[in-house]
Amino acid sequence: MTALLAALHLDGFAWPWLLLALPLPWLARWLLPPMRRADGALKVPYGDRLDAIAIRGGHAGARGIGVLAWVAWALLCVAAARPQQLGPVARPPQSGRDLMLAVDLSGSMSEEDMSLGNQSVDRLTAAKAVLADFLDRRAGDRVGLLVFGDKAYMLTPLTADLDSVRAQLGDSVVGLAGRATAIGDAIGLAVKRLKARPHDQHGPREHVLVLLTDGVSNAGMLDPLKAAELARDAGVRIHAIAFGGQGGGMSVFGIPLHMPGADEDVDMATLQRIAKLTGGQAFRARDTEQLAGIYAAIDRLEPVERAGQAVRPRIERYPWPLGAAIACGLLALAWPRRGRA
Repeated sequence: MTALLAALHLDGFAWPWLLLALPLPWLARWLLPPMRRADGALKVPYGDRLDAIAIRGGHAGARGIGVLAWVAWALLCVAAARPQQLGPVARPPQSGRDLMLAVDLSGSMSEEDMSLGNQSVDRLTAAKAVLADFLDRRAGDRVGLLVFGDKAYMLTPLTADLDSVRAQLGDSVVGLAGRATAIGDAIGLAVKRLKARPHDQHGPREHVLVLLTDGVSNAGMLDPLKAAELARDAGVRIHAIAFGGQGGGMSVFGIPLHMPGADEDVDMATLQRIAKLTGGQAFRARDTEQLAGIYAAIDRLEPVERAGQAVRPRIERYPWPLGAAIACGLLALAWPRRGRA
């Protein structure tokens, strides 16, 4: 059997037990009594001579038809056993992340202490440019967008349509969610939405929140550290980014200056504790270039695709023996029977 499979370039049968049906016609012929021929209605004196002529002329045709019938039966049994051939090894990619972006829209995001294309821009404009580039690299993930100020609001639920996320991000303006900073509520809303997502065919997906803020949590119903504990219990990993803090927009000849004590505008210690609690990382970005580098680092920490388990698909080859069996049957029907004369 192994040699036959190798000769036919096959790798096995799905239902090999059906090959046991091969000797059934022979067993039926051996076990069942032969059919008794009824006496003819018309008898002639030379009937024996006609029978002898018919038998001599029909032996060759009957032998050929019998061989074709046996071959057709054998091919049908092989087709029923479902011969299969292994296809080439494939390593399908796995997209394993639901990624939520939380963007601070508090009043301080209007500070024009960032540089973009040799022009001075506000923090939100710089963040939009960097996030748009980040989204270009996340094809294959489900991405959602929420914004927060006095409260947290979901703008885009988790979706593979990154164009819609990019469009909602572009329409966001400072103060849309209020002028304060509710970091805890933003984390709580992200955890709620991430937990609500069903698994896909690859199983559970990893849940990640990327939080961007330029201030200290001073609003909302949920304490940031309590929200981080909820995220940890839900399996949501948080990467926190502290952005801005360049001295209220003070600059010399268009170059932003870092003033002593400016970092006090950002609660870096709390962001670090949030990230540590959930297994993520905390970052500090004081300009657009650093922010772009941070999102590139998050790309490395949270790769879009991972190599899946190697598989070799099984290709069904039963149409081959089935087609051959049908051809044998048609040939047997067309086989000349000289005995009919």
